Amino acid sequence: MISNQILLNTIEGIREISHLDLAVMDAEGKEVVSTAPLFSEAGELIPAFVASQADSQSAAGCHFFKVMDGDQLEYIVILRGDTDNALLVGRLAVFQISGLLVAFKERYDRDSFMKNLLLDNLLLVDIYGRAKKLRIPADAQRVVVIVETKQDRDRNALETVQELIGKQSPDFVTAVDENNVVIVRDIGGGDRTGEIEKSAESLKAQLAEKGYEDIRIAYGSVVGEIREVSRSYKEAKMALDVSKIFFSERSVIAYGELGIGRLIYQLPIPLCKMFIREIFKGRGPEEFDEETLTTINKFFENSLNVSETSRQLFIHRNTLVYRLDKLQKSTGLDLRVFEDAITFKIALMVVKYMKYMEQYQY
Repeated sequence: MISNQILLNTIEGIREISHLDLAVMDAEGKEVVSTAPLFSEAGELIPAFVASQADSQSAAGCHFFKVMDGDQLEYIVILRGDTDNALLVGRLAVFQISGLLVAFKERYDRDSFMKNLLLDNLLLVDIYGRAKKLRIPADAQRVVVIVETKQDRDRNALETVQELIGKQSPDFVTAVDENNVVIVRDIGGGDRTGEIEKSAESLKAQLAEKGYEDIRIAYGSVVGEIREVSRSYKEAKMALDVSKIFFSERSVIAYGELGIGRLIYQLPIPLCKMFIREIFKGRGPEEFDEETLTTINKFFENSLNVSETSRQLFIHRNTLVYRLDKLQKSTGLDLRVFEDAITFKIALMVVKYMKYMEQYQY
């Protein structure tokens, strides 16, 4: 169905050119849009016009035209004015609105196809058959980008992103749920990872300028076949979720940057709890004092370098060694040993993951 705003823009454009007032009514005689409040009485004549076989007719100083969508009556166009001009303008209006109906119908079909493609709801043979019918290239280089913004009932993020992307862009913008906007980007030949990052940052800046808050953008891997678009979407969705746990400071994240976080994200919670009990011997990282946690994080930031860590913490090297020895006694892990450091780091990430999952009641 064509939006009322687009219908209004269309007839107002015709009004500016022809200087004739128009209205668009539905098949029941109710006004959809009009350029002037002149057609209330004309609505009473519509039932008889709908029941007739005529495509157009004139009555009570008005000219009526049917707009068909296949065999179904979709709209009635009504004009007031000179008979000859009104007949010509009326036919042009019908032609214009009929073209919009075809375009929106095709758009809906493309939207439905893309949503089912993203959600992996299509058979392989259907993917290529429908893509060909809808004139969508099957072998273009694509990447799926997911945009999440703070919920605002008074604003439509989907329409905003569509406006920013532009109608002439080969990119496809849709939504598969009420929280996120999905962009299937056509990136042409090659990987162009740097360009994807730049365009994501640019989109984030444009949305921020329009007043959107808490913007987070994630994207999957570049794929070369249309059947692989669903994989890129699943990767982007995982990147969006994982980034909230392990990369909360990042507003743009790629699936390829998740590292070990994407493995931890897929672990069952019971297994995580068992692992933490074994590593910390019944304790948890939350039981460590602030000084110990600061020391641990800074030690990891400096790639297990004792001298650099002590310098940045403004403490003597021996003080840092003492703290690390104390941590080793309580946990059995020596962070100066690479394998123990890796184990401890993973344990901290697992705890962070568990807290996130408990917070959102997954």
